[in-house]
Amino acid sequence: MNRATTYRVLPGFGLSLGYTLAYLSLIVLIPLAAVFLKTFSLSFEQFWAAISAPRVVASYKLSFGASLLAAAINTVFGMMLAWALVRYTFPGKRIVDALVDLPFALPTAVAGIALTALYAPNGWLGQILEPLGIKVAFTPLGVLVALIFIGLPFVVRTVQPVLADLETELEEAAASLGAQRWQTFRLVILPILLPALLTGFALAFARAVGEYGSVIFIAGNIPMVSEITPLMIITKLEQYDYTGATAIACVMLLLSFALLLVINGLQAWTQKRGEKGS
Repeated sequence: MNRATTYRVLPGFGLSLGYTLAYLSLIVLIPLAAVFLKTFSLSFEQFWAAISAPRVVASYKLSFGASLLAAAINTVFGMMLAWALVRYTFPGKRIVDALVDLPFALPTAVAGIALTALYAPNGWLGQILEPLGIKVAFTPLGVLVALIFIGLPFVVRTVQPVLADLETELEEAAASLGAQRWQTFRLVILPILLPALLTGFALAFARAVGEYGSVIFIAGNIPMVSEITPLMIITKLEQYDYTGATAIACVMLLLSFALLLVINGLQAWTQKRGEKGS
């Protein structure tokens, strides 16, 4: 009796799993474990002193607060941009579509210098905003602008394929039943887009919270005002305080993981709710 065999392009489960775990360990798990092991050389008092210094706490508030706000702004305007690119035809559409990916291709240091040149008091936009009392460069607002810039493509590219697959017949059916535009968006379109929006939000937040190159120039790095947490880690390393740097990195890692876990849990809940509703 011949046993039916299934041909697979990739190796079997055991070999594939071994490659996966080895690669994941070398790239992710071992470096993260080294960070925690280095931090464990501190006593609890030393660890707490390193992570609770006033400048460090201020950097936490700026990094995580600005990252969350930038991701939220990108979620709204990224969805609007994706909608325009999918549903409308206009002159220069391909150019706009290509420009969305510019933060991916542009070196972060170049982006930071360009934003600083634009929003500095003598820059093209800064000299217009400065008389209005709006100072962007070298303030937390400048940090927010930089994080919005680097996070926008994540939302657009996540939502865009979902919108492309969304059938316009659903909107037409809702309109034929007497639904207004806001009702159609809130009850028909938004539930379908919500998982993709949460994914884009999570990706934009994850990128923003660890961003360094594009922020460091426009932030100004004023203590207690515009210092981000990655800068504090670099500062500790320059002072040869490796344990202090790893302690701050551990806190940043744990907070980021907790926030992403909440976002992913919310995403899974919305998907299950959508499946039950359908």
